[in-house]
Amino acid sequence: MTDKTNVKIVCLGDSITYGFPFGPAYSWVQMLSGNIEGEIINRGINGNTTTEMLERFDRHVLKNHPTHVIIMGGINDVLLRESFDRIIWNLRAMIEKARENDIQVILGIPTVVDEPEFERLIERIRVWMKDYARQNNIEIIDFAQAFYDSNGRMRTELLLADGGHPTEKGYQAMFEVIDPSIFK
Repeated sequence: MTDKTNVKIVCLGDSITYGFPFGPAYSWVQMLSGNIEGEIINRGINGNTTTEMLERFDRHVLKNHPTHVIIMGGINDVLLRESFDRIIWNLRAMIEKARENDIQVILGIPTVVDEPEFERLIERIRVWMKDYARQNNIEIIDFAQAFYDSNGRMRTELLLADGGHPTEKGYQAMFEVIDPSIFK
């Protein structure tokens, strides 16, 4: 277990980690930093794919020597028609790099996209991530669940007009699904 005063979390992802379009001050990462003792670093870059996240993993994660890394990506890959196998290979490579460096991995389950074709493909990634996490004793944050009501309907009011990026309330809903005990 990590002493919570020594917790250092790098949040690696794309625009939804960054806090687009409002900026990092409105991101779920910023909200988390106000509720966890320790250092939290936002390494979300707008438009990033899992390939780009893997390419910058050493400099944005390993060089910071974190105790934890939250890895959340895949939506941009789907939008750019990257193969499922490549996405999974990238995610697995990042998980392995983190574990080789004694960094606790937390998988951020991708949020929703209000476009049925893309949503179907992203759901396949979510299912793989949850199964992989369960089989390998990895914690998850199910950010997608923040965008569904109790009847299983997508809460599109939490998305901007583009159908993919959260509103300010959407970022708040994402923060609310985080269980802080996973950082202990």
